[in-house]
Amino acid sequence: MLDVAITGGMVVDGTGAEPRRADVGIVNGKVAVIGELKDSSKQVIDATDLVVSPGFIDLHTHYDAQAFWDTTLSPSPMHGVTTVIGGNCGFTIAPLTPQDGDYLMRMLARVEGMPLEALQQGVPWNWHTTAEYLDSLDGKLLPNAGFLVGHSALRRVVMHDDANQRAATPAEIELMVVLLRDGLRAGGLGFSSTWSPSHNDHTGSPVPSRHGTREELLALCAEVSQHEGTTLEFIPAVGEFPNEVFELMGDMSAAANRPLNWNLLQVFAQNWDLVQHQLAGFDIAAARGGHVLALTLPDTFRVRLNFKSGFILDILNGWDSLMALPDDAKTAMLRDPDGRAEMNRLAQTTEGPTRAIANWAGYFLLQTFTAKWKPFEGRLIGEIARELGVDAWNLLCDIVLDDRLLTVIASQDRGQDDETWRRRVEVWRDHRAVVGASDAGAHLDMIDSYAFSTTLLARAVRERDLMPIEEAIYHLTDRPARLYGLKGRGRIQQGWAADICLLDPTTVGPGPALMRFDLPAGAGRVYGESIGIEHVLVNGVPCVRNNVALEARPGTLLRSGRDTETVTVR
Repeated sequence: MLDVAITGGMVVDGTGAEPRRADVGIVNGKVAVIGELKDSSKQVIDATDLVVSPGFIDLHTHYDAQAFWDTTLSPSPMHGVTTVIGGNCGFTIAPLTPQDGDYLMRMLARVEGMPLEALQQGVPWNWHTTAEYLDSLDGKLLPNAGFLVGHSALRRVVMHDDANQRAATPAEIELMVVLLRDGLRAGGLGFSSTWSPSHNDHTGSPVPSRHGTREELLALCAEVSQHEGTTLEFIPAVGEFPNEVFELMGDMSAAANRPLNWNLLQVFAQNWDLVQHQLAGFDIAAARGGHVLALTLPDTFRVRLNFKSGFILDILNGWDSLMALPDDAKTAMLRDPDGRAEMNRLAQTTEGPTRAIANWAGYFLLQTFTAKWKPFEGRLIGEIARELGVDAWNLLCDIVLDDRLLTVIASQDRGQDDETWRRRVEVWRDHRAVVGASDAGAHLDMIDSYAFSTTLLARAVRERDLMPIEEAIYHLTDRPARLYGLKGRGRIQQGWAADICLLDPTTVGPGPALMRFDLPAGAGRVYGESIGIEHVLVNGVPCVRNNVALEARPGTLLRSGRDTETVTVR
C-alpha cells in the first residue's frame, strides 16, 4: 500500500525532460512509482491540471535564528521550497561562547536585519559547538535544512574582541581550523565568509571575517577539502570585481577542491557589460584550478531602506559609523542643520556605482508612519520635493524625523522590462551561474526575494514564455542540488526523497508583500504568500496546503557526508 498517491498531474521531474502525464506513488518518504498507480493508498492528492515538480532548493538563506521561533521557516515553503541552506556569508550562530553570544546577536541584528528583540526573546543561545546547534534543530523543522560553518563566528570564538581589530596569528588560524573541523565533522555543509564592505557590525566596524587575511581564508578552505560533501560560499566585494578577487576565489576553490559560489549577480539589460565581466571571473578562477560560480537572483533585488537599521545606507562614504549610532544620536544629527548637511556632504563624496545610493530624489516614499506624510506614499521623493518647493535631502530628513527613523524608502525597480528578463534567462543558462540568492530569513524589514521561485515561474515562464517550464524547474531543483551534492534530492525519481511541489502553471506567482508583525516581541517583517502553489510535501509528508503550514515537521537536518556527496573541482 502507498502512503501517498498524487494522481492526474503533469510530472516535471527536474532533469529538464519534457512534462509527462503520470501519477506518483510515495512509500516511506520516497518516490516508489511514477506512472499509472495500481496499489491502494492511505492518502490521495488530486493533481488534475497541476504540475507535479520536485520541491525547490534555496542555496542562500539566513534562517539560522528564525528556526527557533518558526519551525516552518516561512515563507519559503509557501513558495514551493523544500530544502534551504543557511549559515551563509560567514554569519552563523555556532560555534558560540557566553562572552561572544551578545556580539553575534547584535551583529546579526545589524548586518542581516533581524530585529534584536526577536533574537533576544526567540533564540535560546544555549549551545557551544556546531554539533550542539545542529542537534537542537534536528527533527523539528518543516523543510529540509543544512547549515554552513561561518567565518565570523569562528573568529569571535578564537579571538573575541580582537576578531574585529586585527589579523590572526598562525596559532589563532590553527584554532579556527580546529573549530571548522569540528563543525564539518558534526555535519556542517561547508565554509562561508565575507569581505563585502556592506557588512558592518552594530558598532560600525567591519564584521570579523573582513579582518581575515588571504592566508587565513586559504587555510580554512584547505580544511574543507578533508571532509566529504562540503562546499564554499563567499561574498568578496560589491560592484565590479577586480581580477585579484577572482584569483582569490579561484585559489579558495582550488585549496578546498570544492565549488565556490559568490553572492550576488544582479542582471539588468542596462548592466550587461558588468554581468559579462563578473561571469568572466569563472575563467580566471579556472586558470588557477578553481570552480567559481555566480549566484544570481531571478528578479530585481528590491530593498526597502530605513534610517533606523541603516543597512545599505552605511555603504556611503563615512556613513558606516553614523548608521551604527543610537537612535537618539541619529535623530539629533538629522535635526541639526549642520549635522544633516555634513551627512549629505559625506554621502555625495562616495565614488563608483554605490554613489547612486545617495540619489535621494530617486527614491519612492514607500511607507510612512505619520498622518502628515501618508498622502505622499508611493511617490518619488524628488517629485514631492518639487511640489513642496524644498530640497529632496532636507525633505527626506524631515519625514524621517517625524517617523522616528522608521520611514521606508525604495529605489525604482528598473528590472521588469522584457529585455532584462531575456538577459536573466540567458544568465541562468550560462554554466558560470546558478539561480539562488534569496537571502530569506534576513533583512526582514527590507526584502521580498524569498519569493524567487514563484517569481521566476511567473515572469519568465507564465507571462513571457522565455523558457519552458521544465527548464525553469531544472534551475530551481536539480541544478542547485547537484552543485551541493544533495543525495537523492532535486528530482522526482524512483527511490529519491519525495520532496514535491504541486503548482498551477496558469496562475503561479508571488503574492503581494506586506508588513506582518508576527516575530517574537511583536517585531515586524516583510511577508508574502504565493499564488498557485497548492501542495508542498517534504520527505513524502504533506506540509503546506494553499499557503497554510500543516502540523507535520518532517524535514531532514542535512549533514555533510551523510546527506551530501562530494562535488570536486579536480
